[in-house]
Amino acid sequence: MPPPQAPLTKPNKIYFYYGKRKPTQNRPTVSGGLFSNRETLNPSSNTLHPPHKPTHFPLDKWYPDDQNHLKPSFPKTPSEKFFQIVQRLSPIARYICDSFRKHRSWGPDVISDLGRLRRVNPDLVAEVLKVQDDPVLCSKFFHWAGKQKGYQHNYMSYNAFTYALYRLNRFRAADQVPELMHMQGKQPSEKQFEILIRMHADNNRGLRVYYVYEKMKKFGVTPRVFLYNRIMDALVKTGHLDLALSVYDDFRKGGFVEETMTYMILIKGLCKSGKIDEMLELLGQMRRLCKPDVFAYTAMIRVLVAEGNLDGCLRVWGEMRMDRVEPDAIAYTTLISALCKGNRVEKGYEFFKGMKKKGGLIDRAIYSSLVEGFVANGKVGSALDLWKDMMDSGYRADLSIYNSLIEGFCNLKQLDKASKLFHVAVEEGLQPDFTTVNPMLKAYAESGEMDKFLMLLYQMDKLGASVLEGLSIFFSMMVEREDSLPLTLAVFEDVKIKGYCSNSIYNIILGALYKSGEKKAALSLFSEIRDSSFIPDCTTYSHVIMCLVDLDEVKEACSWYNKIKELDSVPSIEAYQSLVKGLCKLGEIDAAISLVQDCLANVASGPMEFKYTLTIIHECKSNDAEKVLEVVNEMIEQGCIVDEVICCAVISGMCKHGTIEEARKVFSSIRERNLLSEANAILYDDMLMEHMKKKTADLVLSGLKFFRLESKLKAKGCTLLSS
Repeated sequence: MPPPQAPLTKPNKIYFYYGKRKPTQNRPTVSGGLFSNRETLNPSSNTLHPPHKPTHFPLDKWYPDDQNHLKPSFPKTPSEKFFQIVQRLSPIARYICDSFRKHRSWGPDVISDLGRLRRVNPDLVAEVLKVQDDPVLCSKFFHWAGKQKGYQHNYMSYNAFTYALYRLNRFRAADQVPELMHMQGKQPSEKQFEILIRMHADNNRGLRVYYVYEKMKKFGVTPRVFLYNRIMDALVKTGHLDLALSVYDDFRKGGFVEETMTYMILIKGLCKSGKIDEMLELLGQMRRLCKPDVFAYTAMIRVLVAEGNLDGCLRVWGEMRMDRVEPDAIAYTTLISALCKGNRVEKGYEFFKGMKKKGGLIDRAIYSSLVEGFVANGKVGSALDLWKDMMDSGYRADLSIYNSLIEGFCNLKQLDKASKLFHVAVEEGLQPDFTTVNPMLKAYAESGEMDKFLMLLYQMDKLGASVLEGLSIFFSMMVEREDSLPLTLAVFEDVKIKGYCSNSIYNIILGALYKSGEKKAALSLFSEIRDSSFIPDCTTYSHVIMCLVDLDEVKEACSWYNKIKELDSVPSIEAYQSLVKGLCKLGEIDAAISLVQDCLANVASGPMEFKYTLTIIHECKSNDAEKVLEVVNEMIEQGCIVDEVICCAVISGMCKHGTIEEARKVFSSIRERNLLSEANAILYDDMLMEHMKKKTADLVLSGLKFFRLESKLKAKGCTLLSS
């Protein structure tokens, strides 16, 4: 008997899987990578325990939406972005999009690629249009598809074309799609118009919404009640109440029945326009359908509060009480806050007492509004009583309430109570900032108690507040008062001795000295800054430039302007204007015009007179005084004045592009309108002659240099070259 043989073992067979297999009851869905997500064990590995992997996880690379919990790599190039998008498309749509990507524009190459396709259907056209980002290609492809034999667009392709045009900011072309459908024998339905209305409404284009609505009527399409509401809501939100009411008239003529939303849209529009009587009449019609609830009344009050119509708010509140609708905490908060901000704190306090009597839940915002209102009216005692009532009710006051109370006590010169409230706020765990202590600092400075002033700064430093930034805010507040400059300078000297000083504080004091006319004192302070450890910045130099120009030291001001340019920075607009006018007074017209161009190139919103300066120079190319005067007239209508900069622009433009006679016509016309004094007219005529001589000399000298004749000119002793 032969020995028993070992059973044959089947060799390991590797199965490759393409795509997702069909799930069954015993085999769930397997979603893998390129082939499958099954892991093949290494047969040569005999280890019982796999090697230990480090447990450290880079938390900064974690991304919650990624299945591997790693931050995905976003496409960096247009090609990578394109291939990421087209992965979701069908093969034929991918082929069409790839042809668009390769050729970039519609032409014979694209038409040749499309001609290889047997046919296209509307679903394929819609699929391609959904991912295109070129409006020209979308339009060309859509019209090309419509010309194919046996092809006819359906609603899906038309809607995709509309979405594509609107997505690519061609909303005016998208509005013409209904006409295109009608021309191609497809009657547009309400759905096509709804798409356009929704898009325009989402972007607050009320007039476009009404334009589409008029087009609906032209095609004989009647909107549903929902779409009527959408149209009226878009018109009301964009401030076209009259158009919304005309749409409502069409709504009623069509025999439709109003919904609650219909009434509320129109009521809010009437509230926004201040038409309270019409609103109450419409509210009476609404009661026949349903009684307005507290949310409807609160919405009306909020609209009226936004418009500042407090009388209308009280009338709506009375209507709510007539309907026996019990106001909630939000309604009370909205009304009381509005009354307190509108300087009707006593009326707001009456509503507060009524709310408290009913046992309603009082929001802390109500306490805050009442406290601020009482403090604004000088009734700090009533505000303090409210604060105590709030604390007894179990509330914790926020920092804004403490700020209001502290400011109120400081206005009454009761600094001890203000200081106690400050310490209470600190004990409550709040973080007072310089908005809290600025009234106290101001009161200490006015009373001469600089020891307490510095002690308060030390306390704020211990609380972690930035003292230098806070002092910048304090000095900015102090210099706003015209009579507080001596006090501000005294406080500045005291805090500077204690080391509380910065560039921003120096700049604030410099600006205050310049505005008060103390130019020499400002320059003295600038010298002090240069001798200290602080480094002047562009704001410092801008103040210095204005001071030097006012002191007729324009050349030195130009040197500090060059210093700003060395710092790769830009002066302030006021410094530009001051320096340009100073150069114009000296007759340095070319330098002034160059500075105007530099300002407009570096400043986002330059002065209007600088823009008209360049416009005048451009109009001088026509050598026509009438065209220049048209620009001057437009400038005057915009509120600008004819100053030395505008006159120098006329001189520069006419000397470069025109003639002296046309320039004199401009000045003569300005003189006749009393926009230019006789003395200045004579002065600008002399400047015109001098500038023309200079330009002529420069032109002659350039010609001599071009023909290399300057050596002969020097030999003859010509004074032109030496000048």
